Amino acid sequence: MTDQTLTASPDPAEELKSEIVVIGSGPGGALTAFYLAQSGRDVLLIEEGSLQRLESTKSYSIEEMVEKYRNGGITPMFGSPKIVYAEGRVVGGGSEVNSGLYHRTPEHILEEWKKKFDVDALSLKDMLPHFEACEEALSVSPLPHEPSKPSLKLKQGAEKMGWEAVEVPRWFTYSQERDKYGRYLSHKQSMSKTFIPKAIEHGCKLLHDTWIKSIKQNGAKWILSGKYLDKKDIVIETEHLFICCGAVQTAALLRRSGIKQNIGNSLQIHPTLKVIGQFEENVNDFELGVPVYQVKNFAPRLSFGCSISLPSYLAAGMIDHPDFLNEIVSNWEKMAVYYTMITGHGRGTIRTIPGFRDPVIRYHLTEEDLRDLSEGLYKISSLLFEGGASAVHPSVAGMKRFSNPSHLKDIPEILSKTKTNLMTIHLFSSCPMGEKKEICAADSFGKVHGFSNLYISDASLLCSAPGVNPQGSIMAVSRRNVLKFLGKL
Repeated sequence: MTDQTLTASPDPAEELKSEIVVIGSGPGGALTAFYLAQSGRDVLLIEEGSLQRLESTKSYSIEEMVEKYRNGGITPMFGSPKIVYAEGRVVGGGSEVNSGLYHRTPEHILEEWKKKFDVDALSLKDMLPHFEACEEALSVSPLPHEPSKPSLKLKQGAEKMGWEAVEVPRWFTYSQERDKYGRYLSHKQSMSKTFIPKAIEHGCKLLHDTWIKSIKQNGAKWILSGKYLDKKDIVIETEHLFICCGAVQTAALLRRSGIKQNIGNSLQIHPTLKVIGQFEENVNDFELGVPVYQVKNFAPRLSFGCSISLPSYLAAGMIDHPDFLNEIVSNWEKMAVYYTMITGHGRGTIRTIPGFRDPVIRYHLTEEDLRDLSEGLYKISSLLFEGGASAVHPSVAGMKRFSNPSHLKDIPEILSKTKTNLMTIHLFSSCPMGEKKEICAADSFGKVHGFSNLYISDASLLCSAPGVNPQGSIMAVSRRNVLKFLGKL
């Protein structure tokens, strides 16, 4: 199976029909389309973004951000402090651009969702077959070689702090060929490499570059109105509709269509604060990618890890320390980006504005969130100094760089709302699942409450922030839900 199976969509007719339509080709949509097509159903998979080969751009490059992300990878939320988020917008969705780190949903999170949202069939025993099937399909595995130097620094610091740094497996395959740093060459198993070509082999049709503006129920059918290549009006009729556009765009599409009950009122994220650790020796290189070690001793409240550390990302992370920007030119190989991530107690809303394509997101952190971020900043900085860092640069405007551990006493107990710069790539919970209709948008298996033949299957359904990379959760829940739809669960 190769991405040669994926060919550009022919110019579609202005009116189309399909038994089942899946909107969104990220992990939730791609997996849903595959299982439906494999069962012999007539499936049309629609993607707003373009069809791009996984290898068409270098990972984490500016070219990738332009071609494969929405809004170039930087979309702001309204609120205080400032938070920017990133969304994939390409065939394969976020799986084409993310790091490929894989977690199962923690058991205590599954139990919390069952209890608070009354979700059926969500115990670890229920979910285990779905986790295992997804892991096998994507070749989820640990590194076959020694971890990168930033990972080892994180591990060293964690051990000296009495914590544990654990390797997070990835959905990659590896060849026997090595790069000049001794690392085996890796191949990401994104949706465009796995579930989408498999779905097409089973007869699924792919329509990319197509934005669905609204949906409307007409008797037993759903009518979709949209545009192909932002020019051609298109109308699609279907009997069963799965919306898999991600936590933001799924809620936006439903709200544009007048479907608003518990839709877009409960967005949650993993607010993330980055720091740059500077060391005496080289730890960074152009082929580094995202290091795989994370510290989960304080999870789900706090997590620590490493991030992409190319010079351009270092420069962005150093924007709050302009006096040291020049150091990146000469010392970038001695620097790496790290982060502290919280689950957060804040909530966000997603609202559409007539005449505008993108929705407006408002998200406000609580004082407790800012307190947790302060604690996280202290802990990750302490860890880095124990790991050998000579300086730590926090992403907080006006906060001086830390040149030794004694400077950490200057971190305020509660970080400033106006000076703290946050980001996230994890968004969920905008349309939570469960049987408690007063708070849930869809039932335990993704069927939208109050509507027939309308389903959600993406991060929107996750009831709260899971505290880990969410793709494993999204795929397992999506597999569970589509098998339920097919009567195979």
